[in-house]
Amino acid sequence: MSTASGNVGAALGLVCGAGAATGVGAAVVFFPSLVKLASRRVLAGSLGLSAGVMTYVSFVEIFMKSVEGFGAVVDEDLGYIYATLSFFGGVVVMLITDFCVKWLSGEHHHHHVDIQSTPNKNQQGVDKKHAEQEVVVPHCVGCAADPVGDLNEWQQRAEEELDGRGDTNTKTSGTIVSNEIGTNNDADNSDDGNDSLTDNQHSGNQVILENTPTKEAYEQKKLVKMGLSTALAIAIHNFPEGLATFVAALDDPSVGAVLAIAIGIHNIPEGLCVALPIYYATGNRWKAFMWACLSGLSEPVAALLGWAVLANAMGEMVYAILFGLVSGMMVIISLKELIPTAHRYDPEDTVVTYSIIGGMVIIALSLVLFKV
Repeated sequence: MSTASGNVGAALGLVCGAGAATGVGAAVVFFPSLVKLASRRVLAGSLGLSAGVMTYVSFVEIFMKSVEGFGAVVDEDLGYIYATLSFFGGVVVMLITDFCVKWLSGEHHHHHVDIQSTPNKNQQGVDKKHAEQEVVVPHCVGCAADPVGDLNEWQQRAEEELDGRGDTNTKTSGTIVSNEIGTNNDADNSDDGNDSLTDNQHSGNQVILENTPTKEAYEQKKLVKMGLSTALAIAIHNFPEGLATFVAALDDPSVGAVLAIAIGIHNIPEGLCVALPIYYATGNRWKAFMWACLSGLSEPVAALLGWAVLANAMGEMVYAILFGLVSGMMVIISLKELIPTAHRYDPEDTVVTYSIIGGMVIIALSLVLFKV
């Protein structure tokens, strides 16, 4: 094992670079034309490439470092057993983390809502229902319920924005409500309640309530309700990635660099998937960008906390355990999140398998060059 203290600066730099990639993906909210370029194949290929890199480096390099670390402390056979236990310990850690994140973000009862097309009973009902709805923000690239449907919706809205047919910043001035609402909001109609039906209502047509006064209020309330749980969920989800990159770079900056690149690659679509739902729900580009960047910020925070805890405890055994845990965590992220999501974007497998193999080839060549 190399001297860890001499690599702290490089390790922190690599983690910050990987986290900053989230901001690159989030920046598409400022450039609608780029949303149209984020095709299903592009996203599938990037996720597959990242999965290939992470899986290969985890099994070939990081796990073997765990075996070597344990072998330097105990005998070789026992060291391999300990490394294997550490590997599956990392898998368990990520599964527990995933469960905690889902619990914190309330995925068991959240559902995506299009505030432009939600039917309601009356004006009072509109205000109440909208005030209770939440902007559901995925905390990882594989956490969206319908990633393909979301992508199609984002691209359609981006096209409308570019064509001048849709103005995201002003779209919340009106709300589509059901045919049970009358065409005017004067006091007489309010007194009649739902008993007063117009011809449009009987014909099943929807009407627009312009300039709903509570619009800004319920948008802000959704963001507030979303804020703490989403921020914590994002931080917990990305914490292991930041710690993994930092630990790998502490021992070997070349391995840490490879892992940082792989994590950075999948952080780009992650930033996109976090920022766009907020942007199209609120029309605020900077809020969307900020929330997405929060996803990447948790990674350097994880590195700093990890160093604060482990600075005085680093040794062969600690490194061996951490490398085993990291290899397991990276593999389960690839198998449970990246590859399944890539296949959802590309169900015909036109690019996923090739991109996974391509990622493995790239990392293999990189490791060979580092050793030459």
